[in-house]
Amino acid sequence: MTTAAGFKRLGLAIAGVLAAIALVIIAGPLFIPREAVLTAIKDEIKAATGLDLAVRGRATVSLFPWGNVSLADVVLAGASDNEPALAARELHARLRLVPLLFGRIGASDLSLIHTHVAVIVGRDGVSNWSGLSQKLARTLMPQERVTTISEIRIADGTVDVRDEAHGVDEHLSGVEMSFAWPAIARSFAATGRFVWRGETIDASATIADLVAAIAGSRAGIKVRLSGTPFKIGFDGHVARVPTFRIEGTLAADTESLRNTLVWAGLKPLPGGGFGRFALKSHLNMVGGTVALTSVNVEMDGNRAEGVMAFTTEGPTVLQGTLAADELDLTPFLSTLHVLRTAERDWSPVPIMLDGLTGLDLDLRVSARRISLGTAVLGRTAVAANLRDSALTIAIGESQAFGGLLTGFISIAKAPQGGLLKSQLQFANVDLESCLGELFGTRRLEGKGTLALAVEASGDSILALTHTLSGSATLSSQQGALVGYNVEQLLRRLESRPLAARNEFRTGRTPFEKLNVSIKVVHGMGQVEEVRLDGAAVRLGMAGSVSIPSRDFDLKGKASLIPAGATADTPADFELPFVVQGPWDNPVMLPDTELLLRRSGAAAPLFEQLRGKQR
Repeated sequence: MTTAAGFKRLGLAIAGVLAAIALVIIAGPLFIPREAVLTAIKDEIKAATGLDLAVRGRATVSLFPWGNVSLADVVLAGASDNEPALAARELHARLRLVPLLFGRIGASDLSLIHTHVAVIVGRDGVSNWSGLSQKLARTLMPQERVTTISEIRIADGTVDVRDEAHGVDEHLSGVEMSFAWPAIARSFAATGRFVWRGETIDASATIADLVAAIAGSRAGIKVRLSGTPFKIGFDGHVARVPTFRIEGTLAADTESLRNTLVWAGLKPLPGGGFGRFALKSHLNMVGGTVALTSVNVEMDGNRAEGVMAFTTEGPTVLQGTLAADELDLTPFLSTLHVLRTAERDWSPVPIMLDGLTGLDLDLRVSARRISLGTAVLGRTAVAANLRDSALTIAIGESQAFGGLLTGFISIAKAPQGGLLKSQLQFANVDLESCLGELFGTRRLEGKGTLALAVEASGDSILALTHTLSGSATLSSQQGALVGYNVEQLLRRLESRPLAARNEFRTGRTPFEKLNVSIKVVHGMGQVEEVRLDGAAVRLGMAGSVSIPSRDFDLKGKASLIPAGATADTPADFELPFVVQGPWDNPVMLPDTELLLRRSGAAAPLFEQLRGKQR
């Protein structure tokens, strides 16, 4: 009984001692002077960042139940009163509990509420953060600092970045970031999000050695940015001494490159396409020049490899050489309607060329196969050059329509809309498919050479046809005129002049040689020569072709020649005719007067009518 009572009294004594110790520990911090806490926190912040903070508002200290210090309206000391480098409406410092119990003051983390950060780069390249970063670098040297702050948070912040030399003026809002501060290790990490041009971007960054990075020495860095406009990842190194340099692996992708360019304030190239985009390459940036090697790029389902480079000093210039197995360029032409399907006439839809400004381009592309709508090109090498708002596509060589295509197409932005220039030569091509794709007519079979040299101006395809000027030549051997059997028609009319006048729009007319020469002035084509030489038929035409209305007005003569005839051999039978009507379905009409004269039954009546007219 005595033993039990003794243990009970001993337990009560121990509990009382522990309670007294706890009371002293809990109440002890309450007796720490408020001014001492504020001074200690300011010193702690300077020890962690090397920066002096000026407190322009009131300061409050709360030590129970948890230690917390709140400072209102703080700015970096020495910064401009108009726009300080950093300003926060509130700064909260959470005190470390264990040291506080023993009367030592130390902050575990800082929170900046309603923070505004201004980064201003002058024309001399010096930033308003240059001096502050030097202080920060000196402070972060391990032998010169002792700090307990391990995390700094920014809530509901804004960031303004202005670079006068490069015309940069960006505003970030809704900044929510957490920085793992290098209290012990040299590494630095940041995670969070912000709103950039109306889109929320998730961000994370890691620097292997923050001290080296701030000092300008080479340091490892990883950056991830992810949002609706794009996703970007970089893993490499950065250095500022002796020259600013970044090198490493870059990966980027977006669901719509066109939307991303619009979001970034750029005007994409005219036309369609520029949808799904992905890029992976090795990046090497020295100064304002960026070189991309081992490039793997994907856009609208097309994949290519090569090298690229661009410069940000002065005008933005993008250069590159890319090679692909297959390219489908149909999406890029999806918004370009040359003809209105229902009416079969030229499209009056305005051509938008705003994307030809603000960027210089020098890109070389080669592919084994290229698809352009229904047209398919074989092995092709082209060079795209965009300079001074003029885009030129130079075709070094392309296996097109069974032959070779060379030349160039140039389109430039002009006051009247657009200026088009082109010189193309289709050598030894299949005429049916070539003319069908270019002009929508399939009246010739065989191989031939087509040369075009034209220029035009206007704000739509229709307007371009009204100003089109230039020349076109076509030559072919061993082919056929499709839809007309001229020999059969001539022989039938030779024997029966009034028979079967409407039965000539079938069959085909083989030829040994065909030459066509047309000169175009302001949309009207003057047919200088059309000469077809066959084994039994000669055919010649002249007249005009209207490009805007897509119709013919031609006169010609078809001749039957005997077998084995030479160029000077007289024809057995000659028939004048006219060709009139639309390109797609022209009407060929023989000379009615001649046929009436040759008709035995109608000739007396015809002569009688002529006599009455006299």
